[in-house]
Order: sequence, then structure tokens, then C-alpha cells
Amino acid sequence: MRFNILLAAAAALPLLAFNASAESTPKADAATSETADATMSHAIQAGDLRISDPWVRAMLPGQPAGGGYLVIENTGAEDDTLTALASPRAGKVEIHTMEMNNDVMVMRPVEGGLTIPAGESVTLKPGGLHIMFMQVEKGFQEGETVPVTLEFEKAGRVELELMAGPARGGMPEAGHNH
Repeated sequence: MRFNILLAAAAALPLLAFNASAESTPKADAATSETADATMSHAIQAGDLRISDPWVRAMLPGQPAGGGYLVIENTGAEDDTLTALASPRAGKVEIHTMEMNNDVMVMRPVEGGLTIPAGESVTLKPGGLHIMFMQVEKGFQEGETVPVTLEFEKAGRVELELMAGPARGGMPEAGHNH
């Protein structure tokens, strides 16, 4: 058990490149896109949900886990819940929280799904809520895309491609959409 916690903590170190936390913000007045192209410049519309800015951090050699990030905006009048995730690139995919507790980084899976409140956005980003890809056999390489399936209670199944950005630093450059 202690080994698993240490392994998860070691795998999460690249996620700490930014000290940020998850946000829930009021709905922005933004145009939506009907395209299935999930590059940095586009958004996916699934029911009342708009999913944008999907990316993963490239992984360092030997790293067994990696982080993914995106923004989910709920333009509807009812909450929706992200209930499951999957990727052919990982044996297990979960939503995790990350926070500092007495100078110790603590990362845990979100139990019961991730609620996307009506009229608000939830941001998954380094240092806070994030997608955790575990049991990764071949690390994510900068510039490649990583497929992931999100399953929502109301919006249903959403297939995304997350662009791999640098192992250390921010999201990948926009404009790789042609």
C-alpha cells in the first residue's frame, strides 16, 4: 500500500509544474462548435456540455502515469456528471484531485463521478483536478495525440484526442488543427 502511494506521488511530480487548483466558474458567453475535431482551437459539443482545451503532458522515460487536462462547460439547466473514463493507452483512467496537506502532496481519485454544475465550467489543470492515466505502457510523446473516452450521465459518450504538450510546462501550441 505504501509503495503504491509513493509510486503515485512519483508519477505525479510532473503534474506539479504549475501550482494551480481546479476552478468552478460561471458560464461564459461563448460560441460552441459542432465539430468532432478536439484540437486546441476547437471544442466538442455533447448535449449541453462544451469540452475544450484537451491536452496531456508528455511523459518522462519510465513514468507509469500521466496527466490530462481540459475544460468542461455546462450550458444547460441541469447538472451533468462525468461517470467513467477510458483510453487504449492506459490500463486505468480516473479523475484525481491533487492538493498539498502539511507539505505533502496528496492525490486521490474522485469518488462518485465529477459533477459539472448547470451554467458553470469545471477546469481540469495541473495542480488540481486532472485526468490520471495509469498503467501506461508507452509514455505519451510531445506532439502526439492520446485518445480518451469520457462517459457522462446525461451527455453520453464523448471521444476525444488530447494533444501531448511538453513534459514540463504548459499546454501544447495551438494551431495544429489542419
